[in-house]
Order: sequence, then structure tokens, then C-alpha cells
Amino acid sequence: MTQQTAEKAAPRRALVTGASSGIGEATVRLFREHGWEVVAVARREDRLRALADETGASWFRADVTSDADIEALRRHVEETGPLHVLVNNAGGAFGLDTVEEGSLDDWQRMYDVNVLGTKRAVSALLPSLRRGADEAGSGDIVTITSIAGHIAYEKGGGYNAAKFAQHALVAALRLELNGEPLRVVEIAPGMVKTDFSLVRFDGDQARADAVYEGVVAPLTADDVAEAVVHAVELPPHVNLDLVTVKPVAQAQPYKLTRGELTTRG
Repeated sequence: MTQQTAEKAAPRRALVTGASSGIGEATVRLFREHGWEVVAVARREDRLRALADETGASWFRADVTSDADIEALRRHVEETGPLHVLVNNAGGAFGLDTVEEGSLDDWQRMYDVNVLGTKRAVSALLPSLRRGADEAGSGDIVTITSIAGHIAYEKGGGYNAAKFAQHALVAALRLELNGEPLRVVEIAPGMVKTDFSLVRFDGDQARADAVYEGVVAPLTADDVAEAVVHAVELPPHVNLDLVTVKPVAQAQPYKLTRGELTTRG
């Protein structure tokens, strides 16, 4: 299929997990602004309904840690048409403890949602993505990981382990899909001011606010959404294997300036 033919084709369809808030919600909104059809997927039906009413996206309630939910999502997608982009955004961190003292329940939850949730979605939706690639000439699997999947930091062992594993999953998938017109993209954000820390600290607003205190312009969900949509709207022969996105104030997970940024000299 030529680029000109693809441009005249019907709008392409993206599916975004973890779409009820934060980066997922922002990505749904931006895809819709760019004229894409979007399936917003998350656990919280009330938020999905509100997002769909506001943006015109379709929605499907599913928990990526549930085999039954993902099987139902697979059937829904196959019955409603081809898929051109899968955005694996559902994930999260729970707790901030040492390896010695960390909760095994928290570690299991992080592995299930970040790693196995991505695996479930990829396995279930690859047939629909292949149909979409046959139709449009290319398809995309975009996974939101984290700089925590590349650089370890103290008291982040559980989240580091999950995100390192998710990064490895993406790298292996890219090798396995080589030769197919499917791009595998990893977006690894640094500090993004969403409800991420509120979830991590089990609703402790003061503790969550302290994470961002004094940081000049942490990333927003919209910043990461821009990276996602940009990656999939590039010419189909261009693949952004790994995009690391951080605020200027952050050099590494553990190297962060709080206060005004000023030149030296």
C-alpha cells in the first residue's frame, strides 16, 4: 500500500490500556484530536464513559491482570474491526521500600500489571494488529515503561524489577516480529506529574505531593502522549525503538534539581 493510498483509507484505530487517567487518558484525547478511532480500556467504567462522551472514543472495561477480561477484549476487538496501534500503558508502582522490607504482595501486583499485563495484551491483540498492518501497510505496539526500567534506585527494587522485565519483554518482542510490518516502540518517561505517586503511596496526598515539591516543570501526561502519537505517525519505515523523556530538572531517577534552574559561570 502506498503512502497516498494509506492517507485516503478509513481512519486508523488505536487501543490504549490504562486509559481512565494520566498518560492513558491524555493519549486517548490526543489520538482523537488527530482523527484516530480509539478504544479506551481500563478498569474504571465511570471514567471511561465520561472520557468517551467527551472525546468520541469507544471504550471497553477490562483489567489487564485478568485473563478473562483480556479474552473478552480480544473478542470485542476482532468483532469490531482491525487494529492498527496497541498502546500498553496500564501499569503502576506500589510502595517505596527496600528489597529486604518490601511487600511480596506489592511486588507481585507490580509484576502482574506491568509485565504480565503487557504480555496478555500483546498475545491477545497481535492477530488484530496483523490484520490492521495488512490493511494499512504497518502497525505499532507502543509500551510505556519507565526510566526505572533502565536505572535502578534505592527503595525502588520492586518497581525497578518489574520495569526492567517489561523493557526486556519489549526488546525480545521487537526481535521476534522482525520481518513483519510491525513497529515495536518503547517510551520510557521520567518524572511525570500524574496520580502515579498517589497510587504508589496508597492515597497519601501529602507524601505524593512531596515527590514533585520544588521541581520546575515536571513532565505532564500530555508530554508523554505527544511522544506516543508522534512515534506512530512517523513514516512507516521509521521506528523509534526507545524514547526516553524526562524533565530538564531530572538527570537520573535519583538526580533531581529542586528549585530554579540557572546557568553556571
